[in-house]
Order: sequence, then C-alpha cells, then structure tokens
Amino acid sequence: MSFSFPVVSVESAMLDEAKQFNQNLIATIQALPDQWQFPPSVTRERRMQGSSTFPAPELSPNAETLSIPGQRQPIPLRLLKAPSGAPDGVMMHIHGGGFVFGSASFQDAYLEARSRATNLDIISVDYRLAPEHPFPAGLDDCVAAALWITGEGATKHGWRKIAIAGESSGANLALSTLVRLRDTYKTAPFSCAAFLSGFFDLGLTPSARNWGNKPLLITTRDLNLFAKHYLLNGEDRQHPEASPLFAELHDLPPSIVTAGTQDPLLDDSLFLTSRLQATNSDVEVEIYPNGCHVFQGFELGLAKVSLSSIDTFIKKRMASQF
Repeated sequence: MSFSFPVVSVESAMLDEAKQFNQNLIATIQALPDQWQFPPSVTRERRMQGSSTFPAPELSPNAETLSIPGQRQPIPLRLLKAPSGAPDGVMMHIHGGGFVFGSASFQDAYLEARSRATNLDIISVDYRLAPEHPFPAGLDDCVAAALWITGEGATKHGWRKIAIAGESSGANLALSTLVRLRDTYKTAPFSCAAFLSGFFDLGLTPSARNWGNKPLLITTRDLNLFAKHYLLNGEDRQHPEASPLFAELHDLPPSIVTAGTQDPLLDDSLFLTSRLQATNSDVEVEIYPNGCHVFQGFELGLAKVSLSSIDTFIKKRMASQF
C-alpha cells in the first residue's frame, strides 16, 4: 500500500501573494484585542459587527432561513438555491469557528459561489455553539439536519444527489455526521464529502501542538480552548465522535481533503488521509504551499485554485452517482 501527500504546484506569484497575505494577517491579528478576554457571546457579537479579523457578514437577499425540529430546540438552516433553478442536487455545509464561533450566515457570498460552480442548492447548518451548548449538541444538530436534508428535504426539493462539506471544526462535524449516520442510522446517503482544514483531533496532532503562538488565524492556545469549551463536561479528547480521527473510517463516501502548509492543523488532514487510504477509501488530498488555515475563505490566487479543484471533485463525484 502506498501513501501520497502531494503539495500542489502553483505559480510563484501565488506563493508570494500568500506569503505576504500571511504576514499582513499576523500583523492585523496582533493589533486586535485578544478574543478570549471577552465571553464567547461578546466575541460573536463583535464578529457580527466586523470588529475582528473578518469583516461583518454581507447577507444575500437570495438566502432563505428554514427551521427544522431538533432534539432540544428548532435548528435554523440557511438555504441558497442554485441560480440555474434546476440544481443537480444539494450540498450540506457546516461552518467552522472552533465549535464556539461562526454562523451559517457568515459566508453567503462564498456559498453562492460554490452553488454557481457546482449547480447545487446549498444548506448551511446553524448548529448550537459551545460552551453554552457543549458536545454533543452541535453534532446532534448536524445529524438532525442531515436526516432532514436526505429525507423530508430531499422529497420536498427533489434532491437526489447530496454532498457534505465543512471547514475546520465544521469538517470535524461533517466527518462525525457521516460516521454516526453509518453506525446509528445504518445509512450512507451522501455522494461525496469535502473536508477543508479539518480539526479532527481535539487532543492536538503534532503540527497543532508545535505551532505555538504565531497568530495566523489560530494558535495552539486557541485550539486547546476550543476543545475545552466544546468538551465542557470533561469528555475524553479522543472520544471518536469528538475527535473523528479516532473513529472507524470504513465505508465513507468519496472525499477530498485539503489544507495549507502554514496551517496548525496540517497534520489533521495528513493523518485523516492516511486513515482513509488504509481503508481503501476513495480519497484525494491537496496540500497548498503557504496556505494558512482555511485560506480558501480569502481573496487569494491560491484559494481560487483550491476551490476550483474542490468544485470539480464534487461535480465529478455527484455525476457518477445514480
């Protein structure tokens, strides 16, 4: 059995752009208040107002908010319809934010671009956040959303082919959702999966442990605090539903795993790919030089190359499903 982790070859101008972007981003974050000096609820509000690393979200007039039943309370879903009006299916999207921050409404423009490129409707899940709602609340919401999308939602909207995608902690929740659907509900309804800069081991892989305090979006301290807030009740950080790198990973849909070399979570993607390859899963991995954590969310040449590859992967895998 052979293992391959290719570093994607890109133009030198893109490498220089990404390197300069990383330096500017570090300087920007260093000039901002420490996000942990505020309660998470306050930091969330600051992010909504644009008082953080990211600008305030621009809400799309084309987005529709749905509500489905959850275990404890209704779960909001954000629906972006494919502009063609005749989608080839739907993609379930799970946002990142360390299980503590983020919202389904934070990336309308990004998701609209994915919808145009893939001709898919997109459902983004507003799952409950820690520490107010610790593990497994967020995962429970994502599983409930997956069951609705593949059941009642598919019937209502005519979705026959379904993909799943997530970034950072959202990639963790996407993978854990697939595993729970397989094990608890004995179903495998997804045609393919995309995992971007995933946080798959809350105990921290070597790259995450060794990263230190360089504030290129996230630090080792941030990752430990994310895990602490999510596992507020003291669960084992190697619990397979909290850290899906430790789950059984057989019989999962075709997947693409991607990360940048300047991401503390690089090893999470490399280790996940090894485990998927060991089960003979259909998995592709792409590692981008100078790419920071979730670099695909920024206006970079590197991001355009990566997103085009991910979109192509999803379209091909969806087209091969009948």
